[in-house]
Amino acid sequence: MTQHPRFAVILSGCGVFDGSEIHEAVLTLLAIDRLGGRYRCYAPDRPQMHVVNHLSGQVAQGESRNVLVESARIARGQIADLATFDPAEADALILPGGFGAAKNLSSFATEGAACTVDPGVERAVRAMVAAGKPVGALCIAPAVLARILGDGVELTIGDDPATAAAIEAAGARHRVAGRAEVVVDRARKLATSPCYMLSSPIATIADGAENTVRALIELIGS
Repeated sequence: MTQHPRFAVILSGCGVFDGSEIHEAVLTLLAIDRLGGRYRCYAPDRPQMHVVNHLSGQVAQGESRNVLVESARIARGQIADLATFDPAEADALILPGGFGAAKNLSSFATEGAACTVDPGVERAVRAMVAAGKPVGALCIAPAVLARILGDGVELTIGDDPATAAAIEAAGARHRVAGRAEVVVDRARKLATSPCYMLSSPIATIADGAENTVRALIELIGS
């Protein structure tokens, strides 16, 4: 393991209903920093699926936002277009959750197991796996990994039967996990945790993010 492991963090917008889940994203960055790592944020430069008013929960008709521009809010402007991602510059990759993972990084929200995945996301994940570098995902984001990798990879989104069934239909193996628990597929170097897929207080989300980051650090160089 390198002294300061370098993490690439893929964001999907800003806000749980149409982008990255903000708590999960920020707590992931905090965990990386506290555990001695370094991070760089990335997001695809493309329009969001739609915009949701987070106060009313309703789709904001006629509005359009860009995933990279919105993700920059979380990254304090320090973010790069996912198209520029170079796996040689990262020791691990992690995807926080939020509906953006299922709406902007993929079409899982509308198409389930048959979803398409953003080409930049798929390229980044496959490049890391090919290089033997670990990949992590929180909340609903493991569904994206299931679609990309399939082939029996072990993942968790918690215990939701319908989502678990869709993940298995995509070719992955779902394992039930509780709050802040991490499922590690050591053979594929994957670490996933349910976070807000289970009703949890923010302190537990912090534990889940930290446990996942810690698992990824342990997988680096293994």
